[in-house]
Amino acid sequence: MLRTELNDALKNALRNQEKRCLSTIRLILAALKDRDICARGRGNTDGVDDAEVLEMLQSMIKQRRDSISMYEQGGRCELAEREQEEIDIIRRFMPAQLGDDEIRDAVADVIEELGASSLKDMGRVMASLKDRFSGRMDFGQASAVVKENLA
Repeated sequence: MLRTELNDALKNALRNQEKRCLSTIRLILAALKDRDICARGRGNTDGVDDAEVLEMLQSMIKQRRDSISMYEQGGRCELAEREQEEIDIIRRFMPAQLGDDEIRDAVADVIEELGASSLKDMGRVMASLKDRFSGRMDFGQASAVVKENLA
């Protein structure tokens, strides 16, 4: 389903001559193709599933956020703006992200459900969050909340 959405968006960007959108979607599709090739090596001939695609999109957003901070430190605001535009384009293909309060509630629920009590349990909590909220949660932010709750 996500693949179809990406291909349709590529066609629309071509038709409408949206250069930034077109280049960003091509980057997404190239990264997806790389993941599919790796999956074939593991015996998965169908390619990666939507959950892994969402994870890939999330990592692409994280890379761009890191780039934005580096560009801003270097005084390259025009490049930071371009990265932000790419983030906005990538987010079109992702489900709605959880807010701060929703992340806190989800972390509290998982900690309670797993009976986690110390930082040693952080791996289990994060794994459970990734299973449940893949593509919908900023796991960097969730990690900080988990540490705060388990410390």
